[in-house]
Amino acid sequence: QLQASGGGLVQAGGSLRLSCTASGFTFDAFEIGWFRQGPGKVLEGVSCISRQGDNIRYLDSVKGRFTASRDNAKNMAYLEMNSLKPEDTAVYYCNAKRFPYEYWGQGTQVTVSS
Repeated sequence: QLQASGGGLVQAGGSLRLSCTASGFTFDAFEIGWFRQGPGKVLEGVSCISRQGDNIRYLDSVKGRFTASRDNAKNMAYLEMNSLKPEDTAVYYCNAKRFPYEYWGQGTQVTVSS
């Protein structure tokens, strides 16, 4: 199971830190992804972090502003979001994937006001 948390309402330029809590599977065997779905938009991948955290990829529009990390000892993943923009408004989800298994958590709402 996965559970994303840490969302909220923030002004443009502000910061939030999302957390993803995992249980029930071998966390360090799975890649962790962050996805988001904005109002009226399709689901898009924001970041993906490798099993040991040594390879991280980002959506171009968040590069330099968002930082993904993980703590395998705590079965936790994080998404640090800085310099937030109104277009970052979305429900954010964490995802764990290791073929053929994939888990999704409930999302957390991030709203950025202008």
